[in-house]
Amino acid sequence: MSGMTMSQKILAKHAGLDHVVAGQLIEADLDLVLGNDITSPVAIGEMKKFNTDGVFDKDKIALVPDHFVPNKDIKSAENCKCVREFAKKNKITNYFEVGKMGIEHALLPESGLTVPGDLIIGADSHTCTYGALGAFSTGVGSTDMAAGMATGKAWFKVPSAIRFELKGSFSKYVSGKDLILHIIGMIGVDGALYQSMEFTGEGVKSLSMDDRFTIANMAIEAGGKNGIFPVDEKTIEYLKEHAPGKEYEVFEADPDAEYVKTIEIDLSKLTPTVSFPHLPENAKTFDQIGDIEIDQVVIGSCTNGRISDLRMAAAILKDRHVADNVRCIVIPATQKIYMQALKEGLLEIFINAGAVISTPTCGPCLGGYMGVLASKERCVSTTNRNFVGRMGAIDSEIYLASPEVAAASAVTGKISQPSEL
Repeated sequence: MSGMTMSQKILAKHAGLDHVVAGQLIEADLDLVLGNDITSPVAIGEMKKFNTDGVFDKDKIALVPDHFVPNKDIKSAENCKCVREFAKKNKITNYFEVGKMGIEHALLPESGLTVPGDLIIGADSHTCTYGALGAFSTGVGSTDMAAGMATGKAWFKVPSAIRFELKGSFSKYVSGKDLILHIIGMIGVDGALYQSMEFTGEGVKSLSMDDRFTIANMAIEAGGKNGIFPVDEKTIEYLKEHAPGKEYEVFEADPDAEYVKTIEIDLSKLTPTVSFPHLPENAKTFDQIGDIEIDQVVIGSCTNGRISDLRMAAAILKDRHVADNVRCIVIPATQKIYMQALKEGLLEIFINAGAVISTPTCGPCLGGYMGVLASKERCVSTTNRNFVGRMGAIDSEIYLASPEVAAASAVTGKISQPSEL
């Protein structure tokens, strides 16, 4: 009997099994069920069809209105009202109202709700973010969210895995966003379809926690079921700050665990990378990029709206100014990050540079509000998707990049890397 991957061990434990294999169907106990203001109302509607009274555990559900919050119109207000009333009726502990909210995938780790060894589902595709902490987390549909809230269980097909063996460390102006764009460019948007993307190797220790969140966040953009990192000293330090006293279990892959393939990546050889429209797999380095003028820059989202992302962007924008033809929108991912950026003077740097700062929200990432694109406009964005019409008009264009590339592009008015400034 072959060994198990990190993800398979977590699934086996939560299914009450000694061993699982890729392709096996299991039912497993959940540690956390997540929903937002778009997906939760659908799940709440589905729950009404169940012959059940209330939720399985009011402490193991997180409801985070973040996509159209503060409400942008009547429909979004009604959605949030639905979630608010459900949370109140069921005494949901982790309901995040305006004022204490944030973008869900930045907010939950920051709030200590996600820890190593957890099994987490969320009715949002980027729920895979929490694999940065050594948890198995994956996105599901609203019906599965409803079943999870009612029963505390979900079914899974145990995934096979791809191992990414990392070595070395990043050069200047290269970060986790460049790595994950490089990987998606290498294997394609379906290159890890329904597989675990498991990151290993001595290069992992050089990655910051924010790098890991960014990488795990975009596992879904390669078709992955989840992305997951081993628990190390940096993980433990993060947990001491954000989840003090909370118990967790560390799982490690067996030495004889089976992988579909192993991909080795030398972090020191990576350079700033941009994904061109209209798929994240269209990754290019700057030796392949000509002069492309832009209209907008977005720095934020569940992918790159954390404090280190804002620091990187501020370092580029300090004593510089956004180009006259560019709108630059900065969106801190949570209220805590917003406050930290305020204390550090980052918001002043952004405003002096001619940028605008938004309340924490998903906003323009999904073409919601706070930066929707008009016809034929181009945007360099630190978000995670650049599908046709994703941020607005059907003929607009989104170029995915790191905070440093986004900030440099805002200054020059064209897609640029920081070394060009």
